This record gives sequence, structure tokens and C-alpha cells, in this order.
Amino acid sequence: MISEENLIRKKGKEGKRGKVVDRLVRSAFAGVTYAIVLVALLLFGKIIKDGAPTLFTSEAPFINVSFLLDKNETLHVFDDEQGVRYKLPSSEYSEFIKKNGEDSIYNHSSYSYSGGGIVGPIVGTLLLTIGSIMIALFFGVSAAIYLSEYAKESPFIHAVRLAILNLAGVPSIVFGLFGFSVFVLAVPVITADPSSRSLLTIPLFFGDYVMSFQGWNSSLMAGCATLACMILPVIITASEESLKAVPQGFRDASLALGATRWQTIRRCVLPYSMPGILTSSLLAITRVAGETAPIMFTAAVAAKDDLPWEGADGPLDVLSSQVQALPYHIYTLAARIPNSEYTQQAQYGSVFVFLLLVAILSISSMVMRAKMRAKLKW
Repeated sequence: MISEENLIRKKGKEGKRGKVVDRLVRSAFAGVTYAIVLVALLLFGKIIKDGAPTLFTSEAPFINVSFLLDKNETLHVFDDEQGVRYKLPSSEYSEFIKKNGEDSIYNHSSYSYSGGGIVGPIVGTLLLTIGSIMIALFFGVSAAIYLSEYAKESPFIHAVRLAILNLAGVPSIVFGLFGFSVFVLAVPVITADPSSRSLLTIPLFFGDYVMSFQGWNSSLMAGCATLACMILPVIITASEESLKAVPQGFRDASLALGATRWQTIRRCVLPYSMPGILTSSLLAITRVAGETAPIMFTAAVAAKDDLPWEGADGPLDVLSSQVQALPYHIYTLAARIPNSEYTQQAQYGSVFVFLLLVAILSISSMVMRAKMRAKLKW
């Protein structure tokens, strides 16, 4: 038999060994965590180091306003007769030619998409993000309410939930092709002048109007719908979990007082689940704003002279127009034109502004969520 003294000694050794293992495990987990933080800091530090000089200046107002508010143009770099180096966007370059003539220009070189500003991509990104979030929240929260509050548990409902989870793992390029084939080429449109490529036309009983399956063409509307489909699984899943987190007693008490099911959901369930729903919208914003593949097929163009509302006769024209977008603009600068110091400045400046834009949208959602959580407690 093991004596009491040996038993105590053995437990002491096991305790010391357990503490050593605990410290090693803790150190390993801490090392992984801090390594991730270090990689993120290095990445953001690189972007800030190279992008901040494009956005900020050393003179008042200390912000390069023209980079934020001017339209994107080709940059022309040249010397004049006195050897002075000029860097002018196309509009200013044309004025210089008219004033001084082409003979006064030496060592001329041009760089596409590297002059002017990025107001077009900024506006396009905001419109695509806000439009897709509004569509996805409406349909996503509606589906979550049905699955959480109305649907009875059955193999079919389990299959629906599984399909939604599987959709979350579909690559964005697949959603882009889906949006191109459905929203750009095939979705029905009521018109009196159907396109020659229409898949099917159904006569209507007023005027010369028909329902033509010809799609919305490449447009802001098609881009928003495609991005909304892409983030629907995230919003549905997160919203359903938020609805389920509301105590069942809230529902029982409301129903016991004579409220209908919809009144109970609207007044006793939805308000308390809104912080979680906003969390899903926060996750969706960060994904939508950074997508390139879906908008390449459905909405975005590399260059556009006018903003979406310039020359438009109404909201429908705005929704039907193509837009620029920061992710596609960055992709164009990085992969589709020759690399140079001027394209790099525009590229890193655009990336820096893009990160600021996503941060502003995310912080706004976080502030709204925090305020709602402070008001709604149980």
C-alpha cells in the first residue's frame, strides 16, 4: 500500500506538473492571439503609412479635399520648357494645352485612373452598401421571424435551415454569376419597348405594355440585389438566434393578455432582438463593402464621367445606372494598369479611404446597437 506521505508527495508532483502544463497552454494561446494582433497591426500600419500621405496634407485644412471630392481622371506627368515638373489630371492638362500649346510639353507620360479624386467610387460603394443592406434586412428579418416564431419544427424546416447555412459558404464569384444571369439578364420588367434579347414576353391588358424577361442590365439595382442575396444567410441566421434569445415568458405574458401573435412579435420580441439584428447587419456591411466579384458582373464600371444622379430624370434612372465602387477601383489600379509610383499613391490612398469608410459604417452600427442595448434590458 502507498503510504500517506508518498500519496501527498505524488499529488504534489502532479499538481506542479499540471501548473506547468497550464502555463504552457496559456502561453501558446496567448502567443497565437498576439500573433494575429501583430499581423493585423502590420497590415493596417502598411496601409496607413502608404495611404495617409495621399489623404492628408501638411497645410490647412490638412485633408486632400480634391482627392475625396473630385472625379477620377487620367494623370498626366510632364516637363515644361523651363524643366518644371507638372502632375495634372486630364481636365487641367487640357487647359494647360490650350494655354501653352503642345510644343511646350516634354517627357510626357500618362497614368490611367491615377489623377483627380475618388468621389465616384466612394458614392458608388455607399449606394451599393446601403441598398443591399436595406433589401437584405427586410427579407432576412422576415425569414428569421417566420422560422423562429411561426414555423413548426419538421424535416422540411431543418432542410431550409441547412440550405441557408450552406449558402453562407458559397463563393462570392458564384453569387456574381447568379446575379448576372438572373438580375442582369432575366428578371421580368414591365415595358412598352421590350429588348430583342428578352427571354419571354407576356402581353398585359393595358396599352402596349408587356412583361419582358430581359433583366435590369448592369445597374445599381442589379448590384444591390446580388449583394443582398449574398449576405442573406448571415442576416437570417443571426436574426433568428437573436429572436430565440428573447425569453419565452415575454411571449406567454403578451398572449395571455389577449395580444395576437403579430402584436406580440412586433411589441415584445422584435424590440429586444434588435441589438442582435444590428450585429448581423454589422457583419454584412463589412462583407458587402469589400466585395469585388459580384459587382464586376452586375453594377460596377472602371470609369464613369458622371455621378449616378447627374443627368438622371428620377430615382428609377439612378437605380438603372452603373456605378463605380472602391473595391473595383482598387482592383483596377492594382491589376489592370501598369504599376508606377503614381498608381501606387492612388491605390494606397483609395485603400486607406476604403478602410475609413468601412470603419465609419461599422462604428455607426455599433453605436446604434449599444444605445439599444442600454435601453432594452431584462
